[in-house]
Amino acid sequence: MFSRRIIIAGLAAAGLCGPALAQAPAELKIMAPAGPGGGWDTAARSVQQVLTGTGLAKSVQVQNVTGAGGTVGLAQFINGAKGDPSQLMVNGITMVGAILTNKAPVTLDQVTPLVRLTGDPLVIVVPENSPLKTVKDLAAAIKDNPARFIWAGGSAGGADHILAALMAKAAGSDPAKLNYVAFSGGGEALAAMLGGRVTAGVSGYGEFESQIRAGKLRALALSSGKRLDGADVPTLKELGFDVEVTNWRAVMAAPGISTDQKKELTAIFDRMATSKEWAEVLKARGWDDYYLAGEPFVAFLKEEQLRVAEVLRSIGLVK
Repeated sequence: MFSRRIIIAGLAAAGLCGPALAQAPAELKIMAPAGPGGGWDTAARSVQQVLTGTGLAKSVQVQNVTGAGGTVGLAQFINGAKGDPSQLMVNGITMVGAILTNKAPVTLDQVTPLVRLTGDPLVIVVPENSPLKTVKDLAAAIKDNPARFIWAGGSAGGADHILAALMAKAAGSDPAKLNYVAFSGGGEALAAMLGGRVTAGVSGYGEFESQIRAGKLRALALSSGKRLDGADVPTLKELGFDVEVTNWRAVMAAPGISTDQKKELTAIFDRMATSKEWAEVLKARGWDDYYLAGEPFVAFLKEEQLRVAEVLRSIGLVK
């Protein structure tokens, strides 16, 4: 019944079935494996808003499960959602790192990759009174004394940490000597920078945007493949550093669902991703449209797992 409802919902959204064939769309449950208010929770609730608002789903429930970089939720999802196509989970690059650093007994190979949704460009910033005026200045400082160059960012092994490690490597420094301090939120990292306790910070651009515009922080470079609209900040690549990191978020389906069920779920997100309602969410949240579905997303996820593992080994977080 679930499969039939999804097929008809997709056809109805596309205007390909008449009133006589239309039935109620699917009822879905989305796990956000983190606390309320964070990136995964916001992504899950944005999906909830658009799927229900467009009629692509009859109802969507969001459940928060916190702990260990999302791996507590991942384990619960794997054990409790098997074979159930109505259950989904939001995750991202931070979970890839957390699985490795926490030596989790579960992996992303045990779920069904569905779609990549969004990508947040990261930004490298320094306080306004920092002597580091450019990324070249920053690279030189890292190379000269990596132990005294203190980075501020999010959770250990997450996207911020990965960017700091790749930047150290690009600067010609040993990533194993990286001096990185993990903060629980952008506010704490900001206070550490403004208080002169750290050298530079990394976070999503939106996290530091107001301080950048106010002139309290200097944005040196973005980690994305292209410049961010409305922000006069160059990318690392255009400045000559072959470094690119995107804080992506994705949706996973339950383990053990059928090929047809996966196709039907993907069709729902294909429709959502091209809707004006989703475009409005992306604009309001400052998220990049990073949509990727099907086998291309599966291939991306495998490559990202290998890349993250290599980076975390280089800084000693993974053996």
